[in-house]
Amino acid sequence: MIGVIHSLPLPGSPHYDGEPVQRIYDFARAEAERYREGGVDGLIVENHGDIPFAKPDELGPETAACMATMADIVRRECGLPIGINVLANGAVQGIAVAKASGAAFVRVNQWANAYVANEGFMEGKSGEASRYRSWLRAKDVAIFTDVHVKHGAHAIVADRTLEELTRDCEFFDADAVIVTGQRTGDSARLDELATVRGATALPVMVGSGVNADNVAAIFGHADAVIVASALKHAGGWWNAVDPQRLASFMAVVREARG
Repeated sequence: MIGVIHSLPLPGSPHYDGEPVQRIYDFARAEAERYREGGVDGLIVENHGDIPFAKPDELGPETAACMATMADIVRRECGLPIGINVLANGAVQGIAVAKASGAAFVRVNQWANAYVANEGFMEGKSGEASRYRSWLRAKDVAIFTDVHVKHGAHAIVADRTLEELTRDCEFFDADAVIVTGQRTGDSARLDELATVRGATALPVMVGSGVNADNVAAIFGHADAVIVASALKHAGGWWNAVDPQRLASFMAVVREARG
């Protein structure tokens, strides 16, 4: 069970208003504490407040610098394994942040092949990012990658089945694959999850739309879930974690785990 810290807008992003960066770090620290007390197994630190997101080559060094500081604070605060997701598709930046902060993994939304995202045409970054990870001597940083990722159109790879797209990620040295719905908060379809599960020996995760009503069924096919919106006040990703929602969700998770 992996929770997600959706950071406040970082310096350089459209909605950053010049507030002291310490407030951003304090918010992330408080979220980490709530997650830890709720009993999650790990966390992802993500710059979701930077919406609308920039493509990887448009991300400035300030994003990686702030995320590395924030992730280091979160890791020290919660004592749990943490991961990094630099939006949008900042695979190289994510590896740099993970190396600097001691994170265990990065989430990369497009590791192999390509698709059309909200940000435009998005290419897989596996070749560049794998070489960068090797150059940093950071092979202990695992790669969790989405298959048929949300918020995008996949017509460009429509002649490749979901099974083949999954195998492509495994072939390109991913360490785990993630299945999502159509957008943030939208649940992955169980038939697609089962298809991905049957196509790879890698750990399989669900990365959107997991809630107390469907998590037991999802655990019938997945090794892990990445959850955020369902645990926030009023179910909004932009809100803080609601300890009561988290407690109720974790009770269902514990029962599903047996």
